[in-house]
Amino acid sequence: MLRLTWVQAEDLIGHELRQAAQDGRDAAAVGAVERRWVAAGGHLAPDRAGASATPATPELRALAGELLDELAALPSPLAADEPTDPAAIRATWPHHAGRPRPASYDALHAAWLGRAAGCLLGKPVEKLPLAGIRALARSTGNWPLAGWFTEIGLDPELAAAYPWNRRSAPTSLAENIDGMPEDDDLNYPLLALLLLQRYGPGFTTQDVARLWLDELPAGRTFTAERVAYRNLLDGLEPPAAAVHRNPFREWIGAQIRADVFGWTNPGDPARAAEQAHRDAVLTHTANGVYGAMFTAAAVAAAASGTVDVHGAIEAGLTVVPPRSRYARAVRTGVELARAHEDFDTVVDALHAEYADHHWVHVLPNAALLAAALTHADGDFSGSVCRAVSGGWDTDSNGATAGSIAGLLAGHPDALGERWTAPLKNRLATTVAGFDGIGFDELARLTLEART
Repeated sequence: MLRLTWVQAEDLIGHELRQAAQDGRDAAAVGAVERRWVAAGGHLAPDRAGASATPATPELRALAGELLDELAALPSPLAADEPTDPAAIRATWPHHAGRPRPASYDALHAAWLGRAAGCLLGKPVEKLPLAGIRALARSTGNWPLAGWFTEIGLDPELAAAYPWNRRSAPTSLAENIDGMPEDDDLNYPLLALLLLQRYGPGFTTQDVARLWLDELPAGRTFTAERVAYRNLLDGLEPPAAAVHRNPFREWIGAQIRADVFGWTNPGDPARAAEQAHRDAVLTHTANGVYGAMFTAAAVAAAASGTVDVHGAIEAGLTVVPPRSRYARAVRTGVELARAHEDFDTVVDALHAEYADHHWVHVLPNAALLAAALTHADGDFSGSVCRAVSGGWDTDSNGATAGSIAGLLAGHPDALGERWTAPLKNRLATTVAGFDGIGFDELARLTLEART
């Protein structure tokens, strides 16, 4: 039976209930909605999958839709500190003096390779719990994590208890890597390149929507992106596409789409963040949008060649409303990384802090990303391994950490052949015109897209 993930109303209601509680929306009203849903025979959202095992009846699905709308209509007391409107966000910024400096071809080449390597490192353990990631790596003598995951020497009982990600294991374990396999963490940077090529730096959110409908297969979207895609096909235009029955609007999706805006605006975090905002609001709101803006700004600062990783993180924070939960998450990650020499201690503290959040939510992942980059002090291997070893959205965090650390490394040779050689300068993708492209060619195209 085909169970379409991330869009069925009966599978969305539990995520919206959790988001409502985290937003501080009226607890009595939220509780009443949950009781009505459970009393009618509804279930709360699956922990890690995008769909429950069986479909709801038409009556139960209709009720789920009604309840989703009721929850979305409840005001959040955090809204004033977490705006989505660009003017309201800019009002929280300090003065930004853009200092555009050309990011070199070599640095961009390293950034693309770093993004791919970090993503690939995290792919086989995506969706696994933290305990499973640690157990698998320890069983093969790879803890603290220092290289690709492998099945060679793995305890069979552990392999059965913590199975690799079924889609990724055939292409992302050390013994079978043969180029960079397709992943949404690389598809979206390709789409961002196409966006700049077709529409220029002044693109609109409507242009992003047009590009997706033209070039992005719906089956290659997940969570907020899939809901927004469904909304576009239903005739809902931005900004409605991001909010209608979309409980994933503050998850990590927009954060993984922002690197190109930083790469093409070296030394100008504000301009990079503004472009990232226009892309992000197709699918996300508030903290989900801040994830894209933070990443774009941090990457732009790193691309200037004038800051270290700590300066890049600080630059990222300047474009995020300072009283938002996203800013607090980044600061929490940085503070914990500075306070503890043992990174496992940092990760345990973060998992305790964000125990009530889904593993794809942007907040825990932002805290982990900031902690990994800070703790590794800019070292490439240390950054990607820490980001992946912390669990949650392993491939996405590895990709963003690898992008920033690779950019700061400045040259592909600085990443080390153990990370770059298995990629074979070849990227697989369903984004038309890019399948099999080399990372050297992507660096050249990124230079051309810079304005």
